[in-house]
Amino acid sequence: MENLTNIYLLKAIEAYPYELEKAVEALNYALSFDPESVKALHLMGKVYSEQLGDNEIAKEFFEEAMAVNLKYTAIYPDFISLLVNNEDYKEAQKLIDFALTVKGIDKAGIKLNQAYLYEAIQEFEQAEEALQEAKLFGMNNDFIHYCDDMISRVSKKRKITNNKNRVIENTQQNQTKVSQKSWLSSLL
Repeated sequence: MENLTNIYLLKAIEAYPYELEKAVEALNYALSFDPESVKALHLMGKVYSEQLGDNEIAKEFFEEAMAVNLKYTAIYPDFISLLVNNEDYKEAQKLIDFALTVKGIDKAGIKLNQAYLYEAIQEFEQAEEALQEAKLFGMNNDFIHYCDDMISRVSKKRKITNNKNRVIENTQQNQTKVSQKSWLSSLL
C-alpha cells in the first residue's frame, strides 16, 4: 500500500499547483491508502490554504500531519504562514518557538516567518532584528537579498508609523496649548 501512496503522492506533487483537480484527486487517493501520510496531509493543507482560501480546513490538515510526525520540517513554514495570515498570532509564536527546537529545521526560513509575524503585528524593529538573524542563517545570496528587500520595506513602515505617532503627539500638544491659552484668556 505504501507504494501506491507514494505513486499518488508523486502525481499530486507533479500536478500541484497548475492542475489542481488532478492534484486533489491524487491526494485523495494517497490519503485513502495511507490516511497518515504526512506529505499528503501537508500538501492537502497547502491546497486548502493557498488555493481554496479555507484556512480552517488547511489548519486541520497541518495539525493532523504534525500529530503524525513532528520531525517533518517542511510543514512548519507553511503552517506558520497560515497562522499569521489567519491572525492567530499567539499560536504562530508558539509554533515558531517549537520549530526552532526541531533538529534539521531551516532556521533561516523560521526566522523569516518570525519577521512576518512581527511585521503583521506592527513590531517593526523586532521584525528587522529577526530578518538580520535570518540572514545569518541564510545559505544563498538570493535569500540574503530577499531579506535585505524585506528589511527595506519594514524600515519604511517603521518610519511611517513613527511619523504618524509624532504627528499625533504634536496635535495633542497643540490642543493642550490652545486649551491652556483659552483658559488663561478667560481669566484676564
